[in-house]
Amino acid sequence: MNLIERHQQQRMGQWLMVCCFVLFLLVMLGGATRLTGSGLSMVEWEPVTGIIPPTSEATWMREFEAYRQSPEYQKVNRGMSLDEFKVIYWFEFGHRLLARSLGLVFALPLAWFWWRGWVPRRLRWPLLGLLGLGALQGWMGWYMVQSGLVDIPRVSPYRLAAHLSLALLIFAFMFRLGLGLLLPAPQRRHPMRRWTVALIALTALTIFIGAFVAGLRAGFVYNDFPLMAGQWIPDGILGLEPLWRNFFENTATVQFMHRVLALTTLAVAIAAWWRHRNARGIGRGDQLAFHLMLAAVLAQVVLGITTLMLYVPVTLGTLHQGVAVLVLAAVLGVDYRVRHARESQAHQGRLTPTAASSAQ
Repeated sequence: MNLIERHQQQRMGQWLMVCCFVLFLLVMLGGATRLTGSGLSMVEWEPVTGIIPPTSEATWMREFEAYRQSPEYQKVNRGMSLDEFKVIYWFEFGHRLLARSLGLVFALPLAWFWWRGWVPRRLRWPLLGLLGLGALQGWMGWYMVQSGLVDIPRVSPYRLAAHLSLALLIFAFMFRLGLGLLLPAPQRRHPMRRWTVALIALTALTIFIGAFVAGLRAGFVYNDFPLMAGQWIPDGILGLEPLWRNFFENTATVQFMHRVLALTTLAVAIAAWWRHRNARGIGRGDQLAFHLMLAAVLAQVVLGITTLMLYVPVTLGTLHQGVAVLVLAAVLGVDYRVRHARESQAHQGRLTPTAASSAQ
């Protein structure tokens, strides 16, 4: 690869990391929108004209009148004033506007890179796939909101989990592509890979179940720790029929699973960090990646416990959702480090003097 191609890859990698940062902010804002009860304040989906907020008293009244016909107003917020409505409206409007902005931040530079001939063949379909996933995510957001505009003024936990999971899938895909462009290296097998794959799987599953905790508002019950209502395993944990519904619809089961998965992820992170410390041929960059990963997982567990015990204040709940994205980035980062060129250092350290001479 010549210097020009390397420069092009660096610029594209930086662009993907900017997109990841915007998506991180979007997930944070989505958490704040949910926790403030703002997600159902806009009852229509206008992909183009929806970028313009109400600008006059008449347009505000039109939006407010549409909201007053919704089940949420009728059953939860009856009697809400226009000024109170504006607060929740701005949260949802900001969330939708940032989502549209992310689409532009991704699509416009991609078109420019493509026009300049910077996009290598191996990245064309992955980048187009990301563009398609972004469009699907926009539709999924509205599909989720629709579930709360019927009889029950609450979005479906299943659709919420799908919406968040798709957002984090897009983040992981972009982050991994960005790392590959910024830190290109030949792929090699590494003994730590089993640990990092396990961390990725545990992190993804913990976040997925966390979405059901959010959708069921399960964080507002069983607010003691480490016990749940004074018990290690709460009553009624398998009380729904058929059995599978407990894992997605039973608040006790869902919160119990989320706790167990979070603590298991922490245990595996500590074990991986410890084993990595004792591995041979470890570079400073690898050490830093594992230190950051462990710090992120530990911070998330402490933040989750604190959020639970304080009955999910908006600020802490929003941070908890945002740090989940940072944990995902951290475990993807250590997985990338152990899969690539740093393995060559350990390999060189195992060479005998004769073999080293032959290699030279």
